[in-house]
Amino acid sequence: MLSRPKPGESEADLLRFQNQFLAARASPAVKVVKKADKRRGAGGSGDEERPPLQDSKDVVILEDFPDVLPALTPAPPKKSKFKNACVCFNDEDPEERLECQDRHITAVFSKIIERDTSTAAVTMPVPTGDPFPRAFHRSEIKNEVKVESGRKSIFAQKIAAKRAAEEAVTAPPAVETRRTHGRLAVSGAMCSPGSAEEEPLHSTKDGKPDDGVSTQQPHIITGEGLGSLESEREALAIHEENLQKLHSMTQEEILQEQRRLLVQLDPSLVAFLKSRHGVDEGQERREKPGPPEPGTESQHGAKETVKDFSVGGSGMEESVRTEKDTRMEITEVDLPIKPQKEWIHMNNVEFEKLEWIKDLPHPRQKRTKKGMQARFSLKGELIPPDADLPTHLGLHHHGEEAERAGYSLQELFHLCRSQIIQQRTLALQVLGHVVQKAKAGEFASSLKGSVLRLLLDAGFLFLLRFSLDDTVDNVIAASVRALHALLVSPEDEEYLDQTFSWYQGMAVFPFTPNSEEEEEEEEEEEELTLMEKTPRKKSRDENKPDPDVARYDVIKGLLKTQFLHRLRYILEVVRPVPAVVLDILDILTRVARHSSEACSQLLACPRLIETIVREFLPIQWDPRVAEPGHLLTSLHGVACATAMKLIRVLASGGRNATARLLNKFELKSRLSRFIAEDPQDLPLCREEAIRLSTEAFRLWAVAAGYGQSCDLYRDLYPVLVKILQSLHHLLSDCQENPTFPLSIQRATAVVTLLTHVTQTAGCTAELQARLSSSGPGDGEQIPPPPVTWNQVSGLRPFLETSLRRSVQEISRLETWQALQPLTTTYIIYLGVYYSVCSQQPSLNPIDCLEEVERLTSEVLLPLLSQPAMHSMWDLLRPCSALCNPLSCSPAPESLPSIVSLSCTGGKPLMSLAGSKSPFPFLTALLFLINNVTHIHKGLVSKAGTCPDYAQHASLHHCVAMALLSRLLPGSEHLAHELLLGLAFNPEFIPEGKTGGPEAADFSDILHLGTSTKLAQPGLVAAGFPKPRRGVLLGESYQHLPFIRACYLSLFVHLEPALARSQVAYQRRTYLVQSLLLPEVKGPILPSDWPFFPLISLYNKVTGAETRGAVLNSLPPDLVNTVTRNLQWVLLLETWRARVLQNISAAAKLARLMCVFLTGGDLFREGPVYCYTAALLALYCQPKVLDSLELDAPLPGLASFHDLYISVLEQFEGVSFGDPLFGVFVLLPLQRRFSVQLRLAVFGEHVSTLRALGVPLKQFPVPLERYTSPPEDNLNLLRQYFRTLVTGVLRHTWCPVLYAVAVAHVNSFIFSQDSTTQEADTARKSMLRKTWLLVDEVLKKHLLYYKVPNPESPMGIDLYEQLPPIRLKYLQMVTKKEPKENMQMSDPE
Repeated sequence: MLSRPKPGESEADLLRFQNQFLAARASPAVKVVKKADKRRGAGGSGDEERPPLQDSKDVVILEDFPDVLPALTPAPPKKSKFKNACVCFNDEDPEERLECQDRHITAVFSKIIERDTSTAAVTMPVPTGDPFPRAFHRSEIKNEVKVESGRKSIFAQKIAAKRAAEEAVTAPPAVETRRTHGRLAVSGAMCSPGSAEEEPLHSTKDGKPDDGVSTQQPHIITGEGLGSLESEREALAIHEENLQKLHSMTQEEILQEQRRLLVQLDPSLVAFLKSRHGVDEGQERREKPGPPEPGTESQHGAKETVKDFSVGGSGMEESVRTEKDTRMEITEVDLPIKPQKEWIHMNNVEFEKLEWIKDLPHPRQKRTKKGMQARFSLKGELIPPDADLPTHLGLHHHGEEAERAGYSLQELFHLCRSQIIQQRTLALQVLGHVVQKAKAGEFASSLKGSVLRLLLDAGFLFLLRFSLDDTVDNVIAASVRALHALLVSPEDEEYLDQTFSWYQGMAVFPFTPNSEEEEEEEEEEEELTLMEKTPRKKSRDENKPDPDVARYDVIKGLLKTQFLHRLRYILEVVRPVPAVVLDILDILTRVARHSSEACSQLLACPRLIETIVREFLPIQWDPRVAEPGHLLTSLHGVACATAMKLIRVLASGGRNATARLLNKFELKSRLSRFIAEDPQDLPLCREEAIRLSTEAFRLWAVAAGYGQSCDLYRDLYPVLVKILQSLHHLLSDCQENPTFPLSIQRATAVVTLLTHVTQTAGCTAELQARLSSSGPGDGEQIPPPPVTWNQVSGLRPFLETSLRRSVQEISRLETWQALQPLTTTYIIYLGVYYSVCSQQPSLNPIDCLEEVERLTSEVLLPLLSQPAMHSMWDLLRPCSALCNPLSCSPAPESLPSIVSLSCTGGKPLMSLAGSKSPFPFLTALLFLINNVTHIHKGLVSKAGTCPDYAQHASLHHCVAMALLSRLLPGSEHLAHELLLGLAFNPEFIPEGKTGGPEAADFSDILHLGTSTKLAQPGLVAAGFPKPRRGVLLGESYQHLPFIRACYLSLFVHLEPALARSQVAYQRRTYLVQSLLLPEVKGPILPSDWPFFPLISLYNKVTGAETRGAVLNSLPPDLVNTVTRNLQWVLLLETWRARVLQNISAAAKLARLMCVFLTGGDLFREGPVYCYTAALLALYCQPKVLDSLELDAPLPGLASFHDLYISVLEQFEGVSFGDPLFGVFVLLPLQRRFSVQLRLAVFGEHVSTLRALGVPLKQFPVPLERYTSPPEDNLNLLRQYFRTLVTGVLRHTWCPVLYAVAVAHVNSFIFSQDSTTQEADTARKSMLRKTWLLVDEVLKKHLLYYKVPNPESPMGIDLYEQLPPIRLKYLQMVTKKEPKENMQMSDPE
């Protein structure tokens, strides 16, 4: 079987295949059908006369050339879709078609077309007597003229000079004339306007152009395209005509023509002409190397002016150009090493090439508005621009700004990709120092912008990721250190360790960025269900490129790059030095704090956790590590506290992760190993041993928080009792022991562990009872933990005794600050103990009450009476993040993609986590008091800090309401308790039963005489009774239980989160799933949560209408929901106005408009109508109207304009001229708001003017807010005038807008201020049309309007006769006699 040709085979191969085919005499696969050639007639195509194929064919074969044309670009060849489907015509010559499609290399040589030389001038070589051209020596270069560019080689300079000489000899006589000033003026006209203004036309002393212009050689018009011998003559004729034109023009005319050309010509063409001008100037210098002729200096000056302006004329570029010119003028004196004549190849010294060896100029700060490039030292410090540092420091280089010491970020990035190991390492180290100092805020006052943001935008994160893949240990160490500086904040970790033993301190928020971009993408998928949404979000992140993910979440972006696998390889195979190992463990800890998903990826990474546990948490290791002075060269095989902390943070990610760590990686045995042995007996240095023991106790506490590993409690009970017995010795070691702070941390970890074990033991009886009462069909039951209440109840005496001793030190400030963390854990333990103890069925309640009484009388009451306690209460305000926002201000270099606690540099002393903060101690104390008073109700009166709450009920209610809108996810239990017991409790709203409603009515009566309008506008017209605000408030107060039920029923979507929060706060450890709180995307309840029922109902109705449903009326229960919502808002606006002060007036108005947009006739319901009118009266008060800003962005709304258009459409459809609805429509039409709102009413929705019949006396907003200042929008003024003249806007239909339109039209037609011609023509035209109106009433209103007056029947006051100024202007515009105008003064 014959083989087929393959791509790349030559024509010889094809001929060989053809001969084989013919020799085999095989039948062809394709039958050739020969058609007659139409060009040859009916005789056929003539193929019969064609000789058969021969074996030998005349083929051109080029041995040194490829068969295919070489590609001109490195890009892959393009594939055409239509290459195999070309259209063929019958009359097309096949041979010609083959020739056109031939791509063989020989086709290139067969298509060569020689250039036409018929018009080219033939020059003979210069005759010499030498047999060969004379060779020149480089010594002859000294006698030649240097060319303009100093970068050409000697040979190139010689050749250029020789060619210039030959051209000068062979050029025609007509073009050998010198260049004159007129030529410069012509070329200058094509350069720039700046150059022409300075040197427009260089002329002689009498100001006229030089006569030599007539023989000027043309440079723009060359005649090359004419293709004939007359081209040069035609070009010269055109040139002479141009010169004659220039002679006839003055200098000002030339400048004017120059500007016109620059405006009309394409900028690229102007740049081309400039380049030709520069080439011609350089060629002229080569042609005439002699001394300059008269006028050359001015010519040179003009050229320099053009050059300067053509680059923009900036001062910085001009200084750079000056420096370059200075470098070209370097002489032998400037060189530190003088060239000697005897040196080889130094006969001709090229000074421009030796410039780099001269001394650097002194650095100086350039006087420019632009900022200078920041440069850093090898320690990451910012070097001032004018710092003159010695060169031996290694901070100078041969790059840009060689005289300035230091490296810029761009240069450091470049060095990171160097092939030299030392340069890569050094650059990464410097970048790490820069990041560390930037996070500390050292560059905030010196540099513009954020250094970290600039680095991340430039790809710094992936530069570090690529550097981790390096094979050199030093580069890996430097990249790990830089990554540690970027991601890890040691201060954050310190404060998180400090808060571990606080009340609810183990529950932490994940360090997940709250990205706006992610929120926008999630809003697009709101219609998806929760089950569909989660995998969609995961797949969306997987499909995104790594840089896009890292832009809003650095940790997530790193995890997509197999980051964990590389760190595992470094730990397992590379085995770096201890400092690098510690940095890697810190980085992994920071990754684990990101989210529960990150914890899962850490656990799923192959051999990562196994390597960490095996290498850095071994059971035994070399005891020489603990010897003083021992140099630790490797951390592998040695126990490390940082590794234990990583495991503890991983365990906080969830109970399943904790179970895997304890069982799969055998951490129980390691916990027993590090807890059973005293830290001073561990073969480690003392500080490291205490840290390791502390982290072991914390890990056990986390596991006990899930109800796990409690079996170790029985095994290690003697160890725990021994530690508790030694706690009182800490007081004696307070001053002497340098490790006292570490010992306090270890003690707090132990007490925290016992607290969680006590919580778990308190659940044993409940789980045992469930297990005993369960049947076969009840499903799987949770087994009780292996620890009982009797096993933990004996710990209380130890801890209570320690608490008594610690409290005695409260008067000693230094000792108390050191013992305060431990005392806090004692109090938390007792609070948990008594709370769980009261629920144990096996204990006698009377014994529990007696213990509580004894604790209160002997410990709590004396403690509360201490003077130091009063100072602690006073310190709460400056340490509060709410009262003192500066205490928790963000760091200067905080980034949204890297979440941080902003603890870099340490928190202030007077902050929530500061050393002087009383927050943890007072929180624990209040937790204990709360539990004690719940157990023993009789102790409430004994507590000195609990006076009669009725005296401060309003204050307590305000605090509870403020707290509701600030609670974050995870505190749903607290929010539920506040809603149940405080927010809607009548006892905390004493105004309802102490004359509050009557005071509201009295306030309305005294409200500046506007009570008639500020009551309920439109109630009389709607046929409803007219209740006073006091009556509505009294009714709302009586309905508080129903209002509470309404709000609680609408928070159903929070039930899953509420259940998780209740598990954590009620200490049911067997149900806790994770110690990581939900992601923070805002408070649990939004700031406008009082409007939540109305907004929720509006969204439901809008969604149903979108799906095609028609809801004209709502069920009674939904009407009651809206009524309860309006009652609660009215109550808050009247008696708790400060609670709603964070909600803008525009947001309140927008939410109240939902009453009219929800259903067709909801607003017509009696209670809804009354409460809406009462709220509208409050929102129309002057202070509220002054604060109304409709142009500001509103939460939950794309724009107020869109909402207002919906209100207009609803008003047109269902209002039937309702006055209350009409007031809501008229409110946004005030003069200071957007003109687009008024244009919407008078434009697309002009039909609303027929139904906006709000009476002037019932309108609660002063008309001055609509008429002042005068309208300046011409389109709106024309709409005003058109609606008035055509009768669309009438006083009987819309009295408010009628008065407004008349006021603005009158102000416009009589305005004589300077304005545009269009506006002036329009106002004169309106005035003429007004004068010619047939409607005398409207004519009188438009001409004689004076001021708005709501008390007047028409809403306006009129002049009895026109003022003289207006009368004169009217006479001028209408061209009437004054007496004719005077007749308008008293029309009937």
